[in-house]
Amino acid sequence: QVQLVESGGGLVQPGGSLRLSCAASGSIFRLSAMAWYRQAPGKERELVADITSGGSTNYADSVKGRFTISRDNAKNTVSLQMNSLKPEDTAIYYCQMSTVGRNYWGQGTQVTVSS
Repeated sequence: QVQLVESGGGLVQPGGSLRLSCAASGSIFRLSAMAWYRQAPGKERELVADITSGGSTNYADSVKGRFTISRDNAKNTVSLQMNSLKPEDTAIYYCQMSTVGRNYWGQGTQVTVSS
């Protein structure tokens, strides 16, 4: 059974930084692609960034140059470093693990960017 637990969300001023972390249980982490999604009030969930098992990354245009996704296979964690945050980055951020035939989701962590 896979469990994903996000942490690191909070309230930050525009221009500030936050680092989200997602800890995964189970032995399949190193073989799985990982991703961060977000969902703002009244909007659909959208992909923020993803990273393959081999370390290749992909970003939404809206966060390119500001966010960095990384993974530590020894610790079963994936992180999202968020810099130069904007009010429009306010959302619940979810960690996702993709394996053959199934996706797993964390419970989400709130990020609020406001002065």
